[in-house]
Amino acid sequence: MGHTIAEKIFNEHRIDSPSPAIHVLTIDAVFCHEVTTPTAIIDLMAKGKDRVFNPSKIKAVIDHVSPAKDSKTAEQGKVLREWARRHGIRDFFDIGRNGICHALFPEMGYVRPGYTVIMGDSHTCTHGAFGAFAAGVGSTDLEVAILKGVCAFGTPRTMKVNLTGQIPEGVFAKDVILKVISTIGVSGATNMIMEFTGPVVAAMSMESRMTICNMAVEAGATSGICYPDMVTVDYLWEFIRGEYRTKEIALKEYSRWISDPDAKYEKIVQIDVSDLEPLVTVGFKPDQVKTVRDLSGTPVDQVYIGSCTNGRIEDLRIAASVLKGKQISDSVRGIVSPATPRVYRTALDEGIIKIFMDSGFCVTNPTCGACLGMSNGVLAPGEVCAATTNRNFQGRMGQGGMVHLMSPATAAATALAGTISNSSLYKGRV
Repeated sequence: MGHTIAEKIFNEHRIDSPSPAIHVLTIDAVFCHEVTTPTAIIDLMAKGKDRVFNPSKIKAVIDHVSPAKDSKTAEQGKVLREWARRHGIRDFFDIGRNGICHALFPEMGYVRPGYTVIMGDSHTCTHGAFGAFAAGVGSTDLEVAILKGVCAFGTPRTMKVNLTGQIPEGVFAKDVILKVISTIGVSGATNMIMEFTGPVVAAMSMESRMTICNMAVEAGATSGICYPDMVTVDYLWEFIRGEYRTKEIALKEYSRWISDPDAKYEKIVQIDVSDLEPLVTVGFKPDQVKTVRDLSGTPVDQVYIGSCTNGRIEDLRIAASVLKGKQISDSVRGIVSPATPRVYRTALDEGIIKIFMDSGFCVTNPTCGACLGMSNGVLAPGEVCAATTNRNFQGRMGQGGMVHLMSPATAAATALAGTISNSSLYKGRV
């Protein structure tokens, strides 16, 4: 019997199986940020184990509250900063060089097909877009990975999500993943890997693949994953060109990770996106979804464009194309946070930052702050935010606030109207 991509990665990295259902894997990259990692650092220090298994395989960033907003967040940054210096972790991105981890680390070439990646952050599943097994873990597992370079996982069970048809004009990856989550539910992929396949995924950019993998966890999945192909090779080429003589040779090597035709799946979900409309969440769960058309006219107080889900240059270009030459409603405040310094710089060079500012948006530095209600856009009780982020849990962006998740195009159109609205890019039903 054949193997899924996750099974192939497990087989390559397994060093022990203390029981048939537990697999200890070597880890290719341990990612760290200042919210969850300091807890692990302090505990390791208390145990007399202030060591790292390999400083070159650890990547660290301050991104969740950047810059620090109070003494507590400043202390978190200080712990991470001193730890990185103490252990010679070269790939540490401090204020000024930092970006949102799940956008910055792929942008730096730190994720490759076949890799195992862990981080103390649930949206680590983003990196599965490169054909890697990437999972968020708890503090204890993070400590072990930092110290020993290994992590234990259960036997990989995979749900294949086959996306067929052709995405309509004005409908985007965010709409696709909201459709998937609303179809299977917030626990529909619990303890499984969501393997995204089909012609729709094959036609997606790496940015779009990262968007759909990013939200796999919102369906309960351990990880999202896509097959590596020439799109993957093109994205990584500046980092791998010294390893492979041609892109074709790189593709041949990476193709060994693609699931076998006779691989066994826990479940196969088929979704045709040909008639998909722009979507938006309602309520406080990411599987509570309606069409933008159904919620048209719903007022909002704030529009936020950014996060590890939709803060990349592709997302900003889409939103700017909707906003160009227009003014956002006086009834809303618009905030945009480019995901990384490179995204910010590119948006500046292309005139995108000017479009946002001319339309009335506040442009902030790269940070996760608003997404989890820590800084740079926290809601007041009773306020409503249209956001390109990944979670609409109750109080997520501020106690008593409501978050509607949507694509950058819909968010930009909503900012212009002051109410939830379809963008001018969507040519379907209105």
